[in-house]
Amino acid sequence: MKIKDQRSNIKIKEIIAARRRFRNFDFCALHFAFILLLVLCAGCGKKTDSGAAKTDFEVDKIYERGPVTVHVRLDRTTMTIAQTVLLQFEATVQPDYEITMPKVDEVLQNFGLVGWDNLGRRLDAENNVVTTYQYELEPFLSGNYEIPAFTFIFNDVNKPETKHELSSEPIAVEVTSLLGEDRDKLVLEDIEGVVTMPKKTSLWWLWSLLVLAVISGGVSLWWLWRSRRVQALVRIFKPAHEIAYARLRVLVAEELVEAGRIKEFYERISGILRHYIEDRFDLRAPERTTEEFLNELQRTDVLAASDKEVLGEFLVHCDLVKFAKHDPTTEQIQRTFDLVKDFIERTKSDQSQVDVTDRVEAETTSAAEVA
Repeated sequence: MKIKDQRSNIKIKEIIAARRRFRNFDFCALHFAFILLLVLCAGCGKKTDSGAAKTDFEVDKIYERGPVTVHVRLDRTTMTIAQTVLLQFEATVQPDYEITMPKVDEVLQNFGLVGWDNLGRRLDAENNVVTTYQYELEPFLSGNYEIPAFTFIFNDVNKPETKHELSSEPIAVEVTSLLGEDRDKLVLEDIEGVVTMPKKTSLWWLWSLLVLAVISGGVSLWWLWRSRRVQALVRIFKPAHEIAYARLRVLVAEELVEAGRIKEFYERISGILRHYIEDRFDLRAPERTTEEFLNELQRTDVLAASDKEVLGEFLVHCDLVKFAKHDPTTEQIQRTFDLVKDFIERTKSDQSQVDVTDRVEAETTSAAEVA
């Protein structure tokens, strides 16, 4: 806009100068030339904008049947397991017809629905109704998959009982591993030796009494404060699988594997699965050793035998990396991540709600202190 104004000012000055040099020129002719210049500048700007808008989506497939035209768009066909893909439906319907969009979450198999948005309706130049819906999808595992075909239902508003269908085609999508090609540059940190702490003589009993007194006073004050505000506190609950997915996204964003911190990666992903098992099945996995947890797992019937076997292999593999000098391969690291995500997806349940009120309060307090 600023460039257009500068050009316009330059042309105006040239016209004024020309009028001063040639006073016999016709004023109407000069005025017409000035208006024509402004129209040409505005047209150039619009052409640039429209060209940029066409590059938003990598895939744009068009399907037509009778009074309905549907665009199925994807912003990418290749992504990593940590990325999402944008799916868009744009349906153009002639007057006196209405269309029902497909239920995306019921058709998806290898992708999860992160969120969706109704971008509203508008009228095109031919007075047709254009409706646009947009969906954000998240892959479960790496590999080659397809965005499935979708079916759009439409009918004449005067004959609602007569339904017609318009179906799209599947779209191939590649989901790559979270690991890069620089696997040879990764360095596995060595295990530190055992350090013996020197013994010091101290009045431990006096310090113990003092600590107990402080703790008792603190607990009493906290309990008093807690009892006064508990009535007004609204508890916040989240499904166990949503908490686990959020932790996996944070783990991927930290790029521990790319930095060569393999041991820390295994400690974190093992902890994520143990906390999910505790939240989902009420098994005290985080506080116990692998052997203790597997013994308890064999005495329960909350999991199938195949799931118990997979969990046992996973935890033993993590212990080898954490406590021994086992150097996992690229495929083993990727398979470990995929196993955790697949186990959560297969066993998730909205009925297993976890009270996260204290976590939300802690995050809110921390954010307020930073601000």
